[in-house]
Amino acid sequence: MAEAALQMAQPEPGMRSLRVLARLLDYPTAAHQAAAGEMIEVICAEPRLGGEIKRRLMEWCQRLSEAELLELQSEYVALFDKGRATSLLLFEHVHGESRDRGQAMVDLMAEYEAAGFELDARELPDYLPLFLEYLSTRSEEEIGRWLGEIRHILALLTARLEEREADQALVPRALLALIGAEGDIESSRETVQGEARDDTPEALDAVWEEEAVRFSAQSDQDCALQSAEGRRLAERKNVTHSEAVRVLEPAAPSRNQ
Repeated sequence: MAEAALQMAQPEPGMRSLRVLARLLDYPTAAHQAAAGEMIEVICAEPRLGGEIKRRLMEWCQRLSEAELLELQSEYVALFDKGRATSLLLFEHVHGESRDRGQAMVDLMAEYEAAGFELDARELPDYLPLFLEYLSTRSEEEIGRWLGEIRHILALLTARLEEREADQALVPRALLALIGAEGDIESSRETVQGEARDDTPEALDAVWEEEAVRFSAQSDQDCALQSAEGRRLAERKNVTHSEAVRVLEPAAPSRNQ
């Protein structure tokens, strides 16, 4: 779990709402259910999010606390462990299985280490809940910069999760809302609507059939290009958004929140 995946020499208070979003996107456990009340309090107190997204997040927390844990876990596995479209590994959406992904992970690990963090779990450094745990201790300027760099991934992830009517779509949507980039989601819907689902039995069978071909590949990049998903990811791997963004100022108090 992301909450146990990072250790920091000198913890900082940071943006607690990002830690809650990390928990909500992580594999559900009894501990998450028990912490639902505290998560609701943190979300309610977050001044940078609008009333509607806060309300939906708090209602989700309440549903988590009341649901059957095994059912929650089963739904989570079906949503994130089948296919790559909804992967929570950020660099998989950009670099696929190419060697560029390895270098990107090394660079991200260097960021963690420079900030005094050390990985304390088996999660990969680009696992989104883990990444949010790291961001929760950073300055608003750094948070805005990082969220700006992955905003295209967050928009696609939101659109794909909303297509599946998953509550987890609220997390990337909230992250985009923090930098005023919710409009990116609409521009991603056309792409998502034209995609073939990669979590169907037929799609999963096709992936297994292609695995045998990969043993004859000459490089990691060849491996990625031998699958339809790999080709699609490779085509997008150079897409970046480097424009400067910032976390929005706290919203004015509203009687409706």
